[in-house]
Amino acid sequence: MDRVEWEKNGHGSYSELADEKDFFECCKKSKHVVCHFYRESTFRCKIVDKHLEQLAKSHMECKFVKINAERSQFLTERLKIKMIPTLALIKENKPIDYVVGFADLGNTDDFETEMLEWRIARSAIIDYNGDLLNPPQQSTKKKFTTKTKSTIRGKDDGDSSDDE
Repeated sequence: MDRVEWEKNGHGSYSELADEKDFFECCKKSKHVVCHFYRESTFRCKIVDKHLEQLAKSHMECKFVKINAERSQFLTERLKIKMIPTLALIKENKPIDYVVGFADLGNTDDFETEMLEWRIARSAIIDYNGDLLNPPQQSTKKKFTTKTKSTIRGKDDGDSSDDE
């Protein structure tokens, strides 16, 4: 599929599906789909929406959509979705992976969009330029934390003065 066809199928934007029929149509038309199962009353769903809107613009190769879990009971049960928010990652009309809650995103509400991008890319649903083995946030934090600790220990832990 090329860019023109993707745009015709609504790629490049993040949209809401009206019902389950729309979901199945969407999955038939697009090879790669990220579907956010949300509930209006769940605050974390709004966080996911913000990130998916950004990702939809930069990943034309994938269709980004959301569907209200409360209004699509059949689909929610069929895909065994128990926690909200959940992202169903669909490849060639079959769910191949799920991002459930924020556990894979650092267990924090203020994760970076790149973290979600990395997690989705691990399922080969979107193209990704970075390192798929190491999450972007984690590697940055680890390096920073390690350096800080060694510097502090180096200055404060005066072992030589204790020996005297």
